[in-house]
Amino acid sequence: MKRISLFIVLFGFSFIPTAQAQYREQEHVELGAYVDYFHLQATSTDFAGLGGRLGFNVAPHAQLEAEMSYDFNQVFSEGFTNPSTGGVSVAKSNLRVVHGLFGPKFQTGGPVRLFVTVKGGFDAFRFDSRPATFNTFGSTVQNLRTDNVNGVLYPGAGVEAFLGPIGLRLDVGDEIYFANGAHNNLRISFGPTIRF
Repeated sequence: MKRISLFIVLFGFSFIPTAQAQYREQEHVELGAYVDYFHLQATSTDFAGLGGRLGFNVAPHAQLEAEMSYDFNQVFSEGFTNPSTGGVSVAKSNLRVVHGLFGPKFQTGGPVRLFVTVKGGFDAFRFDSRPATFNTFGSTVQNLRTDNVNGVLYPGAGVEAFLGPIGLRLDVGDEIYFANGAHNNLRISFGPTIRF
């Protein structure tokens, strides 16, 4: 009886690695939220915002990802010169940025994954003194075609660490937007990710 019990237990344990491997093979989607830091080099201004991303596996070590983030209002002073009088005036500008990116992510395997990515998309810069609410975010997204929208190339790298299906992700990259030439900007994002 002991031999039969031992055989059943060992036989049962032999399926655990197979079940775990099948679970990993079935993980085709990653969904995440993140906090975003963006340094706009043109004005030497730091932005912070929130974003979300969705990735689909296309191969064991490759994903296609789409992400969007909204950087909250940042106030900075600008000087204006009146050409007729020569006078200088200073005004406050309320700038917000919406980022939209899409592209491949190439990653290692295991519970801690290193990855590189190259994404394309847009940055929409908007001057708006209204408080940051869902309505102002909604109107910003609705007016993307009428606002100051610039093409973006984002090469980046990072690390993800998972404990089961839940993990944390850190990205660092150069968000290059194109407006009368290329403008390099540091971008960092950090937040939770769920695989399923």
